[in-house]
Amino acid sequence: MTDTLAATRPLAPTIEPAVPPRPERLVSLDVFRGATVAAMLLVNNPGTWSAVYDPLEHAAWHGWTPTDLIFPFFLFIVGVSMAFSVLPRLEAGDAPGRLFARAAKRSAVLVLLGLLLTAFPYYNLDLAHLRLPGVLQRIGLAFLLASAVVLFTRHRAQIGITAALLLGYWAAMMLVPVPGYGAGDLSKDGNLAAYVDRAVLGTDHLWKSAKTWDPEGLLSTLPAVATVLLGVFAGRWMRSGRSPADRLVGLFLAGTAAVTLGWMWNEVFPINKALWTSSYVLLTVGLALHALAVCYWVVDVRGWRRWATPFVWFGMNAIAAFFVSGIVARLLGMIKPGGVALKQRIFDAAFDSWLPAHDASLAFALCFVALFTGLMGLMYRRQLFIKV
Repeated sequence: MTDTLAATRPLAPTIEPAVPPRPERLVSLDVFRGATVAAMLLVNNPGTWSAVYDPLEHAAWHGWTPTDLIFPFFLFIVGVSMAFSVLPRLEAGDAPGRLFARAAKRSAVLVLLGLLLTAFPYYNLDLAHLRLPGVLQRIGLAFLLASAVVLFTRHRAQIGITAALLLGYWAAMMLVPVPGYGAGDLSKDGNLAAYVDRAVLGTDHLWKSAKTWDPEGLLSTLPAVATVLLGVFAGRWMRSGRSPADRLVGLFLAGTAAVTLGWMWNEVFPINKALWTSSYVLLTVGLALHALAVCYWVVDVRGWRRWATPFVWFGMNAIAAFFVSGIVARLLGMIKPGGVALKQRIFDAAFDSWLPAHDASLAFALCFVALFTGLMGLMYRRQLFIKV
């Protein structure tokens, strides 16, 4: 009787909340991000700038070194991360305007952190001489503009916008005449990007080591937006549901095509990190695609993760690692017991006293990274993640 009643009783409707499925998390992306940040700390903190191995320095102007890959790799990773964080919300029905407001808030925080890092510790500094561009500022602006493209345009339009950014920047740099220099001048002072920075920001607000141009200037931020958007496309590919083998083949083929196009474009528009040339964008994105593919195969496909644990620590607190390391580096130069900077005392006593100059400088940088590896590991174990 009970069974009969149970069989004939209508089933109560089950109402499930419309919560989007939790997006797949690529540990390899955390590893890639963490390795990039650790490399950034390494090249930014030698024992002495007078003794640095060539691969750990930026190219003097045209051309590139391994160090010139670090910043575009990070912006590429920002784009890949957007595909895993922003796109699922957009697909679940979140309003683009609301998501953009959130992106604008994050961008503003990044820009503010960049300005605070530049001014530290002289917060009574004459604002008329404060450098306005910077690494965090570029990350914030590129993220904001890329978010607008992703949230308010369709995929096909995003491809067109990315191409327009690269082609339009090339055309502007080569065809728009700069007063006193003419068109197509790609020298440090004569290029269009430097002219725009001087005209809009003034020389008092540019990189103090150059004064007449800035490696994170205004116009050159536009192709940096293309770097982020190309990362978004890569992230879409990784979210596509294809097999791991198909993902790997796609990443390698796209990376090879981008590197090839970058080298070809280099013949007429030289690879240049400070100008963030279009050829530089394609070269570095292509190499980033290869690096992501390797990380994905090793970490997520093969499951070899133990070696990468420190990079996960960095990857989960990337902005915090960069910001705090900048503060520490500044303090090491400011604190002067006995009239000698603390950094100089440490370097002279612990490294330069027994190692050749270049090895001593590198050893200091490695120890600096090791110090922050321990700090990032402590934060990770305590589940302390500082997100912007």
